[in-house]
Amino acid sequence: MKRVVVTGMGAITPIGLNTEEFWEGLKSGKTGFGEITQFDTSDFKVKIAASVKGFEGKNYMDVKSARRMELFCQYAVAAAKEALEQSGISMEQEDPYRIGCAIGSGVGSLQAVEREHKKLLEKGPGRINPLLVPLMITNMAAGNVSIQFGLKGKSLNVVTACATGTHSIGEAFRTIQAGDADVMVAGGTESSITPIGIGGFSALTALSSSSDVNRCSIPFDKDRSGFVMGEGAGVVVLEELEHAKSRGARILAEIAGYGATSDAYHITSPAEDGMGAAMAMQYALRDAGVSPEEVEYINAHGTSTHHNDLFETRAIKIAFGEHAYHMKINSTKSMIGHLLGAAGAVEVIACILQMQHDYIHATVGLQESEEELDLDYMKEKGISKKINYALTNSLGFGGHNASLLVKKFEG
Repeated sequence: MKRVVVTGMGAITPIGLNTEEFWEGLKSGKTGFGEITQFDTSDFKVKIAASVKGFEGKNYMDVKSARRMELFCQYAVAAAKEALEQSGISMEQEDPYRIGCAIGSGVGSLQAVEREHKKLLEKGPGRINPLLVPLMITNMAAGNVSIQFGLKGKSLNVVTACATGTHSIGEAFRTIQAGDADVMVAGGTESSITPIGIGGFSALTALSSSSDVNRCSIPFDKDRSGFVMGEGAGVVVLEELEHAKSRGARILAEIAGYGATSDAYHITSPAEDGMGAAMAMQYALRDAGVSPEEVEYINAHGTSTHHNDLFETRAIKIAFGEHAYHMKINSTKSMIGHLLGAAGAVEVIACILQMQHDYIHATVGLQESEEELDLDYMKEKGISKKINYALTNSLGFGGHNASLLVKKFEG
């Protein structure tokens, strides 16, 4: 199998509009939580989200293009732009049919649906925007990124709810391994802080209704009560190793293994025994030819819901046995909330940044866990530590499990 490396990263997050700002936020324990300003929350139980601040689409693309994209697509284009620039790839010197795109979104544009549904009810079907469908549908993130940057290879839109970003990178990894592309621009994007988005997840009792920005997203804490809706995008440039070397690219990390399973259990709850997630982790290790004892760190899905954090802990113990007690585990969602389809991609970037800087960030806000949650979840503060292997997990509604093993690059 061909080796696959990361040569570029781009991030739009609630704590920074690029990877450098994102890293500074992670290192300092900055959180992106605040009152929802996108709409009036007077009638809503949930009033806090993790919004992207200061983003202007026109700073990343021409105004006309931005107008023809919903926010989730603008985020994807912005993150892809940063990633491609960091990679140093010159499209003029590449075969565009060997460069593909795998960027997914969990729900696409709820904003477009709400806006045009209001028109339908108030003014009739004749007033619906002719571009509603291409503005709304989830595959337009990959479509717009491909159009903006001239990527003519395989173009994919993986949609597996909260596992979307991780699956997208995993499937892009497989695409390069199989020889179907030399380069894949991969990740996830989301913008769902809307009345129907907040209302729907709140009705499902998945969201925290805490009004305290310091105690709303608290993964692995005994007082956790749900996740906080976040938004943004994470995109990486994956490249076949020899292709990267041939153009003198700076290699940031290597994707060593990918595992994916299904719980086949419940539409929202992970399997209680954790076996599905455990098998995804074990498959990723097996794919890489790595023993459990070689993995020092896990970036957990860690949503701050009661079921996820408990069942994911069980899964880690199954996958790693006694070694689970010797690993560092954290949740980036403690700072940026849950970015749904973008979460896994942003968390892959968090893994690589921590690997580059030999530092594991804290699970911010975590104070005390209940008895069964007895692993090292990086409570209170981060630590300096060299990481050779980092595993990241994503678990999506519908029972979708995905794990990626990231390796510090050695030639």
